Amino acid sequence: MKKILYIVRGIPGSGKSTFAEQIVGAGFLVFEADKYFINQDNGKYEFDISKIKDAHKWCQNLVENCMKDSMVNDQYYREIAVSNTFTQEWEMEPYFELAKTYGYKVFSIVVENRHGGTNQHGVPEDKLEQMKNRFEIKL
Repeated sequence: MKKILYIVRGIPGSGKSTFAEQIVGAGFLVFEADKYFINQDNGKYEFDISKIKDAHKWCQNLVENCMKDSMVNDQYYREIAVSNTFTQEWEMEPYFELAKTYGYKVFSIVVENRHGGTNQHGVPEDKLEQMKNRFEIKL
């Protein structure tokens, strides 16, 4: 059975999450480091820059666990989407390695904000500009 990993990239407000859910059809198949910062008690987003590495590792671990499950039963997790900013190539490398290990074909998709979306997490304009300036695309 064919397995696919979609890496959905873009700056905050571009519509990554919405697009990722459109591709795989369900929120539980979309993995994002931002979900790490959702307070389980009150459901509010509480970003803490000091925990950003933990958030990305957490996201990678969730994806790997799903990929492992797909090895046990190929009906599970045939399509997975990871939706993070991924402004630089090296940020995607762990997912490329996971895909290789567990037999997933990878599609990297850049989502542009051409619909006037706003970032839901209140990322300041200067940070958005920094992200835009360091965004790498390998064709």
